[in-house]
Order: sequence, then C-alpha cells, then structure tokens
Amino acid sequence: MKSLCSLVDGARRANNTAKLSNMPFDLQPTLTGHLLHLRPLTPHDFDALFAVASDPLIWEQHPSSDRYKKEVFEKFFLDALDSHGALIAIDNQTHRVIGSSRFYGHDPEKSEIEIGWSFLARSHWGGLYNREMKQLMLRHAFQFVNSVIFLVGHQNFRSQRALAKIGALPAGTRIDHNGQERLAFRIERSR
Repeated sequence: MKSLCSLVDGARRANNTAKLSNMPFDLQPTLTGHLLHLRPLTPHDFDALFAVASDPLIWEQHPSSDRYKKEVFEKFFLDALDSHGALIAIDNQTHRVIGSSRFYGHDPEKSEIEIGWSFLARSHWGGLYNREMKQLMLRHAFQFVNSVIFLVGHQNFRSQRALAKIGALPAGTRIDHNGQERLAFRIERSR
C-alpha cells in the first residue's frame, strides 16, 4: 500500500507539469476515490452528518470540543453551507456518510486555499480514509493554487500528527475566520 506522503506527492506530480487552470476555483467539486467520494454538502445532509458528529470523542482535542451537541453542530453546519466550499464524505462500500471537509479562503493573489473543518467517523480513523480525502482535495486544489494551508488548534495533537503524515510543514500561526490564533501548516504544489 502506498504511503500517505507518496499519495500527496502523486497529487503534486499530477499537476507539476501543468499550468494552473485559468478557470475559477470550483470550491464544491465531486471527487471520487477508491474508498470514498466527496460531493457538495446540502441542507438535506444534516441528520446523516450529525449522526457522525454527535460522537464526543471526535471533538475531544478540537478547540470546539462541544461540537457533538446538536445546537453547536447546527451552527457549524450552517457555516459550512454558507461557505459554499463544504464537501460531505461518503464511504463507497456502505454508501453511508462518514464525515466532511471544506475548502475555504481562496486567495488568488497568494495562490493559496485552506482545507479544513475535516472530521471522520471514528470507525474510519486510522489513516486510509483521511489519506484519500486529503489526496482528492489536494489534487483538485493544485489545479488552481500553488499552496494549501491547514489551520489547527494548538492542543489538537491528533490533527497535527495527521498533517505531518501527509507532508504538511509548519508555517507559523494565523488568525482563523473566528479571530482565534491557530497553528498553520502548508503543502506546496511541485512546479
């Protein structure tokens, strides 16, 4: 089985000889891999996604550790819809919702985009599904930008380790869309 770094490198190499697309960045593509597919989040996805998100252990290291509560998750979900960059993750084998992720903050002048707000059902932890989700999103992003940014809470060690596994490098700190300081990680497109 390929390592996560080799999959990310493959996403980079797939775009390293191509020029960046002149098309607008499609923030809600449908992306299909071997294990899962990602599609645009819709209002009808709330119940299925909340069934995954209602597990408190998913959020235990996250700055919003109470996101498993319905009223807190409702705000997260509405923000995801309003972002016009949220994707829902569906297991190809079971056809069940297993999580979500999001593109955010496309900056054409800096040639960068953020990938974040990602979570998966604990039944899908362990790297394979997260690896493929990030690979699909990175491959898509590198058609339009040279750099992908990830923002992570200071105490979210699980996400920090996962980013290190895919080759993301520390890039200081940044203020997130809520005005909170977060650790920043970056993956550059090979040229």
